[in-house]
Amino acid sequence: MQTLAQTLATQAIPASLAQLLQTLASTSVAISNAVRRGALAGVLGSTDHENVQGETQKKLDVITNEMLKDALRADGTVRALASEEEDFPVVLGDHGDYLVCFDPLDGSSNIDINSLVGTIFSVLPAPQGEVNEQSFLQSGRHQVAAGYVLYGPATMLALTTGHGVQLFTLDPQSGEYRLTNPAVSIPKDTAEFAINMSNQQFWEAPMQTYIGDLLLGKIGPREKSFNMRWIAAMVGDVHRVLSRGGIFTYPTDNKNPQKPYKLRLMYEANPMSLLVEQAGGKSSTGYQDILDIQPQAIHQRVAVILGSANEVATCLEYHSLDYSEEPEL
Repeated sequence: MQTLAQTLATQAIPASLAQLLQTLASTSVAISNAVRRGALAGVLGSTDHENVQGETQKKLDVITNEMLKDALRADGTVRALASEEEDFPVVLGDHGDYLVCFDPLDGSSNIDINSLVGTIFSVLPAPQGEVNEQSFLQSGRHQVAAGYVLYGPATMLALTTGHGVQLFTLDPQSGEYRLTNPAVSIPKDTAEFAINMSNQQFWEAPMQTYIGDLLLGKIGPREKSFNMRWIAAMVGDVHRVLSRGGIFTYPTDNKNPQKPYKLRLMYEANPMSLLVEQAGGKSSTGYQDILDIQPQAIHQRVAVILGSANEVATCLEYHSLDYSEEPEL
């Protein structure tokens, strides 16, 4: 099996990008070791601090964030980084071709129950001149690479540089990622959906109706039985979509009118959307392709619907209907 380095050498990407991706991969191996040791290393539990989104930080959130910052600072190809755990972008130097956005430990609420977590990253071109928050506000179409690392029974890396999606598995003996799926392809149709049903009462009418029809199964308008899955970590749910298809959604809701969206555009929605599209799937907010959104802030949140192309298209048909009038009885 090819190593990550050998695979990158076959792709038409700059040497600096290949170096950066190798740095991210190497750091993820160290993160994988920290996650695996868990309580033995004293890294479980929460800190006394909140991140910029007002969420209590887990110890491993902070640890993995620092690991990635240190690695990217030493790499030399990165001008600045933006992290879910940082209030503002962190400028690393005057040189470098890239900006990196990342969620150091997606699904960190799963840490203390030994469930799936992962690292998500997005690589953008660095502009000329001074780098600031505005420099990061590029649509997802500008990403030159994106991926995630899933820390599960095996540690796996999903990666795209715009040449399809490749899946790598960490060889624990050599410490190298080896190519285990050279061309990920998401089936266009599916019978699986992933959504947080506890928020059902707060969804918009289109999503209420769509999920209601899925739950009706064969006796409903879809005339088909669906299974529901929910891992409570986007990285795990998207990995399932890449592996066998499905639709994943975290839709708009009014549970907290000040925060109608859950997932972060720069750290989660954009990189996952690029992976899904490169594997033949589709992603949307319900009303706009995620990769076409012009970001307004580095910590911006959006609604997310992504996965098997035909099922996402069906979900979007529900969002195109007019729910402003009650149906006649």
